[in-house]
Amino acid sequence: MEVLPADGPARGDLPVLEVDDLTVTFSRRGEQPTRAVDGVGFSVAAGETVGLVGESGCGKSVTSLAIMGLLPERGVRVGGSVRFGGQELVGASDRTLRSLRGADMAMVFQDPLSSLNPTVSIGTQVTEVLVEHRDMSRKQAAAEATDLLDRVGIPDPARRLKEYPHQLSGGMRQRALIAMALACSPRLLIADEPTTALDVTIQAQILELLRELVVDTGTALVMITHDLGVVAGLCDRVHVMYAGRIIESADRHDLFARPRQPYTGGLLASVPRLDGARGVPLHPIRGSARDAIPWAEGCAFAPRCDNAQDDCLTEVAGSTVPLEYDGPGRELRCRHPLTYPSTPAGATASGAAR
Repeated sequence: MEVLPADGPARGDLPVLEVDDLTVTFSRRGEQPTRAVDGVGFSVAAGETVGLVGESGCGKSVTSLAIMGLLPERGVRVGGSVRFGGQELVGASDRTLRSLRGADMAMVFQDPLSSLNPTVSIGTQVTEVLVEHRDMSRKQAAAEATDLLDRVGIPDPARRLKEYPHQLSGGMRQRALIAMALACSPRLLIADEPTTALDVTIQAQILELLRELVVDTGTALVMITHDLGVVAGLCDRVHVMYAGRIIESADRHDLFARPRQPYTGGLLASVPRLDGARGVPLHPIRGSARDAIPWAEGCAFAPRCDNAQDDCLTEVAGSTVPLEYDGPGRELRCRHPLTYPSTPAGATASGAAR
């Protein structure tokens, strides 16, 4: 992985995580480079839950892997700055990253079956974290692992430690991953779609577990999801991503009540509402994420946006329209945002209800 220099000295009283102008570019011989993450910046304080929201392919997972230093070395170019407690991680040595991962920084991956080693028992996979980072004996680690599985709600934890991933249900595997992530009481936890493919009951239990973790231990949590229901119930602040960039940031309540970016409004309008009138159709966003244009040519969302105008399809619109102040606690990247009060929350057009 080629690393571009990142500047900015460490300062006191910093958030747990600071991401500044993060870029990730994938290159293959004979093909044009692909900018998967393009100037992303946000911060997370202790005890805060921040959401990264967007469709599949918008750069959420690549952002998380770049933060953790888990991207492959070959064909990947990382730029910008990622500071954990003031310590720069972009360009840090493998030894430094390994000492942080599992101990101070942890990640819950999207697919528990592929994230767990199928040939190694659950007990071995949980205890190795404790032995490596907390200097426990095998016996002590086994006792602690049993307690961890019990904390995440796995029944008969002593027996489950001896079982292999394929012997556990999807919900149990996800809980086992969370137990591994919690083993060392990390200061930062990144959860990448932790409730994908789980039934609603198990989803609620896992989200409650994560909520308790943040409240009880002050862990900084980054929740990566496309599920706005998860965001509504868990996140304090939300960053909406599209085509590798953050295009709207706001407090959770403000974002749901008054989305300004047409993309955010489209995401909300696509979700069924229990308080909505019967027979009223949803308003899905037309097209797909593949229809995005490069930011260098204009606003990436313009081909799918009902508010798009001619000035959205210019190089100036894509290259120079920054994430700007849009009221207290809000930032927005859009030339023709949704307007209020005439546009209700979740609408997809400016100036009039649809």
